[in-house]
Amino acid sequence: MIDVRQLREHADEICAALARRGDSSCDSQVEEVLELDRRLREITAERDEARARINELSREVGQLRRDGNVEQAEAVQAQSRALGDDVSRIERDHEVLSAKMHELLLHIPNVPHRDVPDGASEDDNPVVNGPFLPEGGIDGFAEHQRVPHWEIGELLGILDNERATKIAASMFTMQRGAGATLARALCQYALDSNADEFEEIRPPSLVSTATLTSTGQLPKFADDAYAIERDDLWCIPTAEVPLTSMYSGEILDAADLPMRFMAFSPCFRREAGSAGRDTRGMLRSHEFDKVEILALAAAEQAPQLLIDMVARVERMISSLGLHHRVIEICTGDLGQSHHRSFDIEVYAPGCGQWLEVSSVSWFSDYQARRADIRHRQVDADGKPMKGTVLVHTLNGSALAVPRVWAAILETHRQADGSVNIPEVLSPYMRGISRLGG
Repeated sequence: MIDVRQLREHADEICAALARRGDSSCDSQVEEVLELDRRLREITAERDEARARINELSREVGQLRRDGNVEQAEAVQAQSRALGDDVSRIERDHEVLSAKMHELLLHIPNVPHRDVPDGASEDDNPVVNGPFLPEGGIDGFAEHQRVPHWEIGELLGILDNERATKIAASMFTMQRGAGATLARALCQYALDSNADEFEEIRPPSLVSTATLTSTGQLPKFADDAYAIERDDLWCIPTAEVPLTSMYSGEILDAADLPMRFMAFSPCFRREAGSAGRDTRGMLRSHEFDKVEILALAAAEQAPQLLIDMVARVERMISSLGLHHRVIEICTGDLGQSHHRSFDIEVYAPGCGQWLEVSSVSWFSDYQARRADIRHRQVDADGKPMKGTVLVHTLNGSALAVPRVWAAILETHRQADGSVNIPEVLSPYMRGISRLGG
């Protein structure tokens, strides 16, 4: 969430930055937060004044009793009790207003980075690298590549969504045989590709409400999450959620930053707002496997980390022989928590569309403020400085199975109906180099 003090001191500047998102509700939300902040500061001053007066009266009561003036002491004590009741009322009002302000702050989006391109929707997202397509562009794909992966998977016996629906519900998928091996191989390849700098974590797949709130999924995206109400737990939509909160409430040493983590996990999403869209095959599902990469960094480290993480993902996609492009997300399409974000998309010739396979994002200190993750500062000589500051968080999909799996089947399909496995996956495929054929 945004810092209230920053809102108080730079309201016009922040409102102007938020206006770039095209969300007209931000101004009124900021105004309401500032009014609540003003009232809270007034109440705090009133409470502190009353507490100070109570302390004075308590000292006066003690002196009166020592002087034997019991009647006057009891009268002053009655004043003190009345003031104590006022303090209790003020504290209740303070708690109510604080909760209301906190709830409002949870809904105000992050401020876009100054370099984020302006735009109203995903149609305005500029391509910043690529597209990398075969000779002839999109028209350069062969006819045998223009078969959708759900047909290829069924023909090869490696995708069985009909039985997945039978044992679960619609929009659940099931890979079989070499198809399941391919899904697992993709995840292991992603982990191995990032093991040089990222510590592997296997986090819980269920998290608390507070954990899901820290990353911004709650309260805004509650309808897209799977809740286990009996235990007040939630199925994670991505490993970003538990990884971000690993150090919640802690103070890190500057020398340890940046801290980099990666995790394989199942991901669960209701896809509540996507009814009827991309429901065939593997393009959109309620459960899927993914490898996530995440970093906790000092503010000055974050911009270069973002570039490095985008490059890592792009190298993996390229090594799989997939035709891709990198786009930057414009202000009107930027997620609530995002400060700056890039998507890597692959072209799937069988589906005939560009598919987002990774989103790599920088959140500034927006998430860390919710999770209360701070670090100690050091000066130019490496000596500790007074106080702490919030870290910056970054994360990205190193590799999400469904759409990459689909793009491999369509891109690497041969004229005889078989599918060649990308060479980089060979160590993980138990000797399988081709599906079918």
